[in-house]
Amino acid sequence: MPLDIINVLAEELQLAAWQVSNVIDLLEEGATIPFMARYRKERTGELDETQLRALENRYRYYQDLEDRKKTILQSIETQGKLNTELKERIESCRIRTELEDLYLPYRPKRRTRATIAVERGLEPLARRIHEQDDPRLDLAETAAPFVDAEKDVPDTEAALQGAADILAAEVAEYAPYRSYLREFIRRNGVLTSRVRKKFREEKTKFDTYRDYSVPLSRIQSHTLLALLRGEADGVLTLGVEYEREAVETYLEEKDIRVGPGPVRDFLAGVIHDALSRLLEPSIVTEVMKEQKEEADLEAVEVFGKNLRNVLLAPPAGMRPTIGIDPGYRTGCKVAVVDKTGRLLEHVTIYPTPPHNRTGEAMGIVDDLIFRHGIELIAIGNGTASRETEAFIDSVLAVGDYDPKPLKVIVSEAGASVYSASEAAAEEFPDLDVSIRGAVSIARRLQDPLAELVKIDPKSIGVGQYQHDVDQKLLKRKLDEVVESCVNFVGVNLNLASKELLSYVSGLNKTAAGNIVAYRDRHGSFRNREELLKVPRFGEKMFELSAGFLRIRNGDNPLDNTAVHPESYAIVRKMADDLGLAVEDLAKHPERVREIDLKRYCTDTVGLPTLKDIVEELLKPGRDPREEFAYASFREGIETIEDLKEGMQLEGVVTNVTRFGAFVDIGVHQDGLVHVSQLADRYVRDPHRVVHVGQIVKVTVLKVDLERKRIGLSMKSQPATEA
Repeated sequence: MPLDIINVLAEELQLAAWQVSNVIDLLEEGATIPFMARYRKERTGELDETQLRALENRYRYYQDLEDRKKTILQSIETQGKLNTELKERIESCRIRTELEDLYLPYRPKRRTRATIAVERGLEPLARRIHEQDDPRLDLAETAAPFVDAEKDVPDTEAALQGAADILAAEVAEYAPYRSYLREFIRRNGVLTSRVRKKFREEKTKFDTYRDYSVPLSRIQSHTLLALLRGEADGVLTLGVEYEREAVETYLEEKDIRVGPGPVRDFLAGVIHDALSRLLEPSIVTEVMKEQKEEADLEAVEVFGKNLRNVLLAPPAGMRPTIGIDPGYRTGCKVAVVDKTGRLLEHVTIYPTPPHNRTGEAMGIVDDLIFRHGIELIAIGNGTASRETEAFIDSVLAVGDYDPKPLKVIVSEAGASVYSASEAAAEEFPDLDVSIRGAVSIARRLQDPLAELVKIDPKSIGVGQYQHDVDQKLLKRKLDEVVESCVNFVGVNLNLASKELLSYVSGLNKTAAGNIVAYRDRHGSFRNREELLKVPRFGEKMFELSAGFLRIRNGDNPLDNTAVHPESYAIVRKMADDLGLAVEDLAKHPERVREIDLKRYCTDTVGLPTLKDIVEELLKPGRDPREEFAYASFREGIETIEDLKEGMQLEGVVTNVTRFGAFVDIGVHQDGLVHVSQLADRYVRDPHRVVHVGQIVKVTVLKVDLERKRIGLSMKSQPATEA
């Protein structure tokens, strides 16, 4: 009988069956993961987003598996070959690979040596030899009746070869044998790498893998992806080695029933042929595909963790800001944005070589700071960033500013992608792409999340072999991360771009565009209920999205919190019982904390939701991101040539991989802190020690000017490399 998916998932994920059932019901009703995690805790048993995503993914997997079973059963039944035992084995299958193994003997085939032999009437001969008990059987005599020139079987040798081809195909398609070899190679196989002949005398970026081998069971994801890239680039050849003799011995013991003699020798030859010609190539391909999928998953998880930290980087705040896209020959593009991120004006200055119009540039920047009340200055970290930083330092040193603007180096990763995007062209159709980049740099400092959602996540530059992994898997994962971050923080309904709104629970690009268009026509939203006036914005969309949309200074103070409108009545009841107005609850935290939540429990609202409500009432409109902080790069250290071994510097983590972390120390080339140098203790997972955006203290271990590589350490007393 078909799988009981609910109980299978409950067992696999160690959840209660009612939790699984409720989550599946919610998914089928169209609920999003952020919505379930935040507003349906009673129904899910307080499952977090990670658990809900895992459940959703496995549920979709089993749905697809059941659909595939139906197709396979129908195909085999049409052939008249479906029996009760086979049907039960197919229906009870939980793994796609095993299911396909069961189907393989019945799958419609292209013409092969085996199918041609069957067409020539040699299947009875194959059966007679395979089922033979007499080891001394005369094979030529047994094959003689099958000789038929009209069927292209000219002699007994051709007949026996055809029988061998049929039996070899059966061995290669037998599910238990395929399962055995697959597991044997997984556990005992060794992946080897060799440099192709034409590269043997050259240096390549794959020199580490010139003559390399590693057990498949222990290969690191980044190593496998590097090897596969080397193969794709035509530099490396890869192979999988294993103890073939041990496998042949196993197959002979399982498949050959006759004792020593000509028949056994014949069948041993069949197994050797089946293994080397059919079984091994097929299974090695499958195992390598599985290994690649596992490596993809791990790389995508690493990318997702890094992206989450980038998106949730602390905002400097919505304050008047200057954004500078540094440059030499073409000058520095300067954009001024107000506290809402709106572009006020832009200009190009030339404070760096070859122009060196420093005095003129100082006057321009000084004027911008005074006229617009600038509080933040964001400088892109690309070409000429340190020279531009030094220039801004000189401006701030002589200017009489109160308060003095805060200067911060900001990552430019993906800024050029945004500048050339449809979103940027739509917002700034008349601006040069470099000015758009300066606007993006300024806004990134104000609110990284709101600006970075406009960029394809793959372009943010925190991935590991991101171009080598399954692109559909990568996109799905990164979209999930962006959705999670946006809904975790919440969105200002009256300031958000349509790109940001499109990631809100329950919304899509069309709905986001309709919201912005409505806002442009009618002005700011005064309350959440007004969303229902937006064209094609229905009750379900409102249910899924309203709690994540914030309205500041609107008609209802609860609209600036994560309290869902469906719970407003509960909050009003709490306020009435305390003798307070709803807007005054936050002014009396001690009384809010004393509320007996059990009094407000209903059939649908329990303590988990009520606790969340109280948290919101205590800190309405709070931003869950950390406090803003920034790295200070050391003066005088601007290029890799300025570095010396033993220097202690401050930097910011730009990327975290399985083998370590990359750190920007202000020299236009990130240094690597190898996993072995991340801490004074053993580190298994770098993400447990550092995260993207973290400010760290590092020591320079080694500087390789030729390859532009910098080795760094975060240990308290690192040993300098030889």
